[in-house]
Amino acid sequence: MHVFRTLPHKTPFTITSPIQGQLYGHLTQRMQSAIADRSIREFGESNLNETIRGMPSTPYCPPANRGLAILHLSEQLIVVNKPSGLLSVPGRDAGKEDCLSRRVQAEFPDALIVHRLDMGTSGIVVMGRGAKAQRELSVMFQERRVRKRYQALVEGHWMAANTGEIELPISVDWPNRPKQKVDHTMGRPSLTRYRVLDIDTARAVSRIELDPITGRSHQLRVHMEAMGHPILGDDFYGTRESCAKAERLMLHACQIEFCHPETGLPLRVDCPPPF
Repeated sequence: MHVFRTLPHKTPFTITSPIQGQLYGHLTQRMQSAIADRSIREFGESNLNETIRGMPSTPYCPPANRGLAILHLSEQLIVVNKPSGLLSVPGRDAGKEDCLSRRVQAEFPDALIVHRLDMGTSGIVVMGRGAKAQRELSVMFQERRVRKRYQALVEGHWMAANTGEIELPISVDWPNRPKQKVDHTMGRPSLTRYRVLDIDTARAVSRIELDPITGRSHQLRVHMEAMGHPILGDDFYGTRESCAKAERLMLHACQIEFCHPETGLPLRVDCPPPF
């Protein structure tokens, strides 16, 4: 297995006491309330909602609401399949109120956001039902006790090893925010594991399985660009050729695994990519 590394691995922050866990859950709850009150708005979700400073924004045109695609439902949590082009939470600007969290809350008023996907990314999103479940799930994400897996279609014939790790530090590209970039001086350690699933030689497209170990903003997109294989349809990090090969960002959250907050039993949810 090849490792593409520029910084030594650093031990991530972990919650080590019940008080820290309660504080983290409380802060997450306050953030959820702020989102509901429209005092916090989604920044840099993907494609249409991501506008580089100084450039005109593109109108937000979310997909039609054809009902929720529920993957798992219990008294403690709900797992849904987010379509590409839909914000996870309300956007900052007027006209960006329609989003996954509000669509879910229209049917399940106790559903509270735990994590988000970029607007262009489709796939699995977990929401806690009630403050207690949201708090427990949030701690799991913070402590990296949740395993997430994605699939992506990327530009070109994958030239590196079939499996490996990409450990390239990422920071905000301030002049072009909310874009991110590989930054060997100020970047935060970022680790992605990958596996090549298929290579379409005729189209010059590779299907890659991606496991983000850290959760930096745009991590998978930045790491794929850094490898010379931008994700198809990524108009932030792609080339003219890679964008022309797809009408959407070809990135999908296809699997998630964690322990159920109530039973403690392992829970795995799968959602095959639509591409």
